[in-house]
Amino acid sequence: MKFGLPLGTLNPNLWVAVTEEADRLGFDSVWMPEHLILPASMEGSPFAESDHPPIPPDVPVFDALAYLCHLAARTTQIRLATHVYNIGLRHPFVTARAAATVDVLSGGRLDLGIGASWLRAEWDAVGLDFDTRGARVDEAIEVCRRLWSEDVVEHHGRFFDFGPVAFEPKPVQRPGPALHIGGDGAAALRRAATVGAGWIPMNHTFDDLPKARARLADLTDRHVEITFSGSVTGPADVERYAEAGVDRLLVKPWPRSRDAIDSLRRFAEEVLP
Repeated sequence: MKFGLPLGTLNPNLWVAVTEEADRLGFDSVWMPEHLILPASMEGSPFAESDHPPIPPDVPVFDALAYLCHLAARTTQIRLATHVYNIGLRHPFVTARAAATVDVLSGGRLDLGIGASWLRAEWDAVGLDFDTRGARVDEAIEVCRRLWSEDVVEHHGRFFDFGPVAFEPKPVQRPGPALHIGGDGAAALRRAATVGAGWIPMNHTFDDLPKARARLADLTDRHVEITFSGSVTGPADVERYAEAGVDRLLVKPWPRSRDAIDSLRRFAEEVLP
C-alpha cells in the first residue's frame, strides 16, 4: 500500500514543511489541489448529494504545477501529484510544458492527476463550453501525450489545430508523466483504462470499489492503480483497503493543521511499512 497526503486539507503555510517531513518519513506522494479560477458565486459541488461547494470562493489557490516545482527542489524521493488538474481549461501546449518542467526538475516524480471538471462557472469564466468538456479533455490528452513522446507533432482536431511543432525537453518519464484520471462516470473509467496509469474516484464509497475494479478489468488487461481517500487507524484498515483493490490511500493523519508534523510522525511509526 502506498500512502499519499492531500495538501488541500492543510493550511498552505505548512505545505513545504509537511512535504519535506513526508519525504523523510517515506510517504509515497503529496497531492496538490487545483483550480484556474473560482467564481465569486459558487454553485454545485464535485461531491454527490452536497448542497454547497467544498471550498469558499476566496480560498487561496496556487498554480499547482508551479508549486510542485518548488516542492521538487525541497525533496528527493516523494512523488508530486495534482488532485486534480483541470486539463480541459488550458491549451495542451500550456499543460504539456508545465508538466514536463515538473517532471524534469523532479527527476521523474510527477503524477499528473487530471479531470474533466465539475464547475460550470469556471468554464464560463474562461469562455469555454462546459457541455463539450469531455471531448475537449480527450483531445487535450492526446496532444499532450504526443508532445511528450514524438519529435515533431502536427494536429488538426475539433478543438486544437496546429502545424508541425517540436517540443523539448521531453519528460523524464517516458512516454510521459503518469496520468491518474479523476472522476466517477463511464468516461473517467474509459480514460483510466486507455491512457491512465491510475484512477481516482471521487464519489465511490468503499463498497462501490469491487464493482468499479471489475469494470476496469473488463476495459483493460493492464493494472490501473486505484487512489482512494480513506481513514486509517491501524494496519487492519490498510489490509481492508488492499483487499478491495486500493493501491494508494490518501490519508489525513492530522486533526488540525498545527498538529500535522507530529501526526505524520505518529502515522509513520504506527502504519507505514
